[in-house]
Amino acid sequence: MPPKIAKLAALGAFAACVGLALLWALLLYVARPTVRGGIDATNAVVSWISLSGMFLALIGAHIVLARRLLELGTGTPGRP
Repeated sequence: MPPKIAKLAALGAFAACVGLALLWALLLYVARPTVRGGIDATNAVVSWISLSGMFLALIGAHIVLARRLLELGTGTPGRP
């Protein structure tokens, strides 16, 4: 992969991390208990924990991928 493309792909992976974090925050906001009804506090906490685990895994995978792409783009030696 050419270094310019690798750097661009790494920036795209970091941008995807930001997008995933914003989506995570929106879903946590939507799944909160309200006075007018909707989800109760127990189910809200369960959904927050499950959403947080899934989004942390996705964001972590994107960060690892982006760091490897940046190493490829700059030509620095990485781990074997």
